[in-house]
Amino acid sequence: MSLEPLSAQIVGSYTKPTWLCRHQRMRAHDGSWWRPEPAVLAEAKTDAVRLAIYEQERAGLSIVTDGEAQRAAYDRDFVAALSGIDTKRLKFSAITSDYKGERDDTGWEEYTEFSSQKPTVVAPIEYSHSISDDEIAFAKSVATRPLKANIVGPVTLALQLIDETYHDDAGLILALAEALNQQLRAMEAAGADVLQIDEPGWHDKRDLVRLVGRRAIEVMRRGVSKPIIVHVCYGYAIVYKNKQLSEEYPRILQILADCPIDGISLEYEQPGHQPDILTHCGDKHVLIGLLDLSKMEAETTSQIAMRLRDALDVVPADRLHPASDCGLWHLPRAVAFAKISALGKAAAQIRSEIA
Repeated sequence: MSLEPLSAQIVGSYTKPTWLCRHQRMRAHDGSWWRPEPAVLAEAKTDAVRLAIYEQERAGLSIVTDGEAQRAAYDRDFVAALSGIDTKRLKFSAITSDYKGERDDTGWEEYTEFSSQKPTVVAPIEYSHSISDDEIAFAKSVATRPLKANIVGPVTLALQLIDETYHDDAGLILALAEALNQQLRAMEAAGADVLQIDEPGWHDKRDLVRLVGRRAIEVMRRGVSKPIIVHVCYGYAIVYKNKQLSEEYPRILQILADCPIDGISLEYEQPGHQPDILTHCGDKHVLIGLLDLSKMEAETTSQIAMRLRDALDVVPADRLHPASDCGLWHLPRAVAFAKISALGKAAAQIRSEIA
């Protein structure tokens, strides 16, 4: 599959209903994120997927995801596919980032507390089994449009672990890349049309990225033929409510532009980036984030269309794709749907203008 011009899509997660989950416990390891009883949990998850895909298609998105409704967090579920990690032996590790934006977890203190509890690497990491075959198969059975599936990247996942085995950041990241590559290939075999590697950690730990980022992406790419996108953002809007432009963000995009991937998904709207930043994406497909998830008001179609027209001065239509800044999981359903509807309409409007 190739990425069609101006294919509207979200980054990965869609609104997750309060009947399904406890938002504050998204980072918990004990399963307390889920509200339904175990006997009905599987049915509840698939019902949430049906809703997510239905609303994305109704909003006019070109590529859909399962809304990540079948997993709690975008990253931690993938630990279950790997051996060598003890998820019962949790250790506290303060959240650190090279990004100097002010973090404000007001109203999300419990989320932050769980984010600081990390599993321990107790043995060499190896891939054990796929955790996404059934998830992708079900989503494919529901969707009428191409399906994108997401996987956490090795740099980001390494930051979620306490290493007691490798004692070497690069060694741990490359070991994770080898294991996650096998999971990525399983996702392709299960029927995903587009694959996305989520790497917010690229913006959090820039020295690590300069050391081993490109090598890790090369390992992740091996044996995969479907389009691969890498997503790098500033962090969830729930704790970074007022984002400052990062001088390092363009440099991170430049490293990605030199990696063997097909597209770059970047945060754009909330930090207030302008089209000049897109020059750092090289000749990659660009998924430009046009939904500010810190606001409860939906963007207007005309606002998004204007931002797209400006971006087209830098990136041609066949490589530009309107998207969300990040995941929408924490937003109320009405807000999330209004935002993606404006995104879908704006994309259709610009496609019509170009035609």
